Amino acid sequence: MNIIYLHGFQSSPFSIKGQQLYQYSQYISQHQLHLPDLNAPPDEVLSTVAAMIEKLEDVALVGSSLGGFYATQLAEKFNIPAVLINPAVEPWVLFRTLFGIEQLPYQVNEKWTLDNTQLNFLEQIAVQKLQHSENFLVLLQQGDEVLDYRQAEQFYRPSSFVVTEMQGNHAMENFAEKIPMLLAFLSGFEAKNKLKG
Repeated sequence: MNIIYLHGFQSSPFSIKGQQLYQYSQYISQHQLHLPDLNAPPDEVLSTVAAMIEKLEDVALVGSSLGGFYATQLAEKFNIPAVLINPAVEPWVLFRTLFGIEQLPYQVNEKWTLDNTQLNFLEQIAVQKLQHSENFLVLLQQGDEVLDYRQAEQFYRPSSFVVTEMQGNHAMENFAEKIPMLLAFLSGFEAKNKLKG
């Protein structure tokens, strides 16, 4: 299986969760993990990852925070499985709250400045209701200091598989413990596809 890991805002392919998943995939599960750099405007990110999905076979997504939002849009578009880690449901609201009118446009890096046009784009492309809710495993922690876990619970339940833990934080520091579970979830889809083939 080809797994594409989508990191969060101001993170990188070298994030702790991405590297933990990479090491597990390399040495234990034999899945192929792809770690694209998502530090770019949202339309570019979605185009880049969509192109990757179209080129690969047996694709699954794992997305954290903003990466979870991207994973949701792409998993719905391509009808593929996705595991979401404390996903942002409405990132345009989150960023406007975090930065306020005074700090937008916000320079993320030398090549990317986040502005209201991009936030409007995120709002416009956001899936309003899941058509393939059974494709999602959603991992939440009540101690998330950035996002309100209840918003994700409301959006993804009752049809998606939602696991909510008490305490924790936005980074989900015990993510490594959950890797076997998420790979088992994704492998179930891989097995179904092989039976169809």
